[in-house]
Amino acid sequence: MNGSSADRLRRLRWVLTALFTVTNAIGLVVFAWIVVAGDSEQGVAKIDADLDRVTSSVSRLVDFDGGAIGFSLVNTDPLNGDCPQFAIMPGGAPAFQAHLSSRSCVPMDTGVLNGLAAEAVRGGRMVPGYQRGVDGELVRVRAIPLVSRGGKSIGAVVAVADMGPQQQHHVQFVLMVIGGCVVLISALGFAGHVLSGRSIRPAAAALQQQEILLAETAHDLRAPVAALRALAEAALDNPTQRADLLPRTVRLAATMGSIIDDLLVRARLAAGVEQLAIQPVWLDQLVTGLVEDAQTGGAKVTVTAAPTKVDVDPTLVQRAIGNLLDNAVRYGRKPGEEAIVHITVAGGTVTVADHGPGIDAEAATDAFDRFSSTGGSSGLGLSIVRWVAQAHGGTLSVYNADEGGAIFELRLPVSGS
Repeated sequence: MNGSSADRLRRLRWVLTALFTVTNAIGLVVFAWIVVAGDSEQGVAKIDADLDRVTSSVSRLVDFDGGAIGFSLVNTDPLNGDCPQFAIMPGGAPAFQAHLSSRSCVPMDTGVLNGLAAEAVRGGRMVPGYQRGVDGELVRVRAIPLVSRGGKSIGAVVAVADMGPQQQHHVQFVLMVIGGCVVLISALGFAGHVLSGRSIRPAAAALQQQEILLAETAHDLRAPVAALRALAEAALDNPTQRADLLPRTVRLAATMGSIIDDLLVRARLAAGVEQLAIQPVWLDQLVTGLVEDAQTGGAKVTVTAAPTKVDVDPTLVQRAIGNLLDNAVRYGRKPGEEAIVHITVAGGTVTVADHGPGIDAEAATDAFDRFSSTGGSSGLGLSIVRWVAQAHGGTLSVYNADEGGAIFELRLPVSGS
């Protein structure tokens, strides 16, 4: 697979999103199928309950007095003019005049109704099912036998209900369920994408920082390693020059060690694994002690400091100010002149001013990024200063003085105690 490890991890986010969405979609589809099937069964059950109410009520209203069948009570009952409609048919039993309810809710062939009645009479049981009306509409039917006082089937009551309204309601319900599933699946897909992004983001950031660290290490150590090898080869080929070459080798090795330390600090800060040991620190004393112990190579460094206490990690802040001082001593000088650096400490701000050529205004913002120093360095030292400032909730600013030279301002949070 092409791309960096961080890119592959980001692609994994889409895989996780798809897996999360598909899994939930399958669950929703199964649930929707159960709900839709349940709605259909409930609709049929409701119609069957209405048909059962009609057939059982009408069968009790039929009069068997004197062996003759009478429909006087049926004619006066409200069911006779309501839906579902019904019919009282002989169904092959001793013939009598069939009776149809006064209201025709759905046109039905009387032959079909009599056939259902005949089936109920022959079997002596209730006959449910589906039929088609005269116009082809689907209807639900139920036929129950009429039993005389002697226990003989003498006909049947057939009730008929139009399935059209129930089917229309069921279709609307199905569309509503489908629409709800689409909305829920979309919402779950979006939520899965957000959650997978949040879970992968720390790992992706760590991988990216690791790749940046490797790239910066290779970039910053390539030249010192080549120079160190050249010095070692020169010392081997010229034993008489070893006394001169050895100090240069030691200084170059120290520079390489400083580069590696800066790279590790920045990587840990960027990855969020560096734990700040925040404590109240007298910033003026820290800067004064740092300048006294620094090797400035003959540069003239002055300090003006007012007592100021800040809440910081002293180790990281010391490294950051040391990088500012080192940057000013190395690159803050005019050709052929010694470096002059002045440091001011007041109100939680450390200002480092040099008398060098200054910094290009267009490159001022980029001066804190890696590989972007106007003096020929990797820019990593200033990048460390910016990371330290941000980690403490402070800022790092740079601008040119009117009389020449660059000015760097490191602002740190002042202690409340």
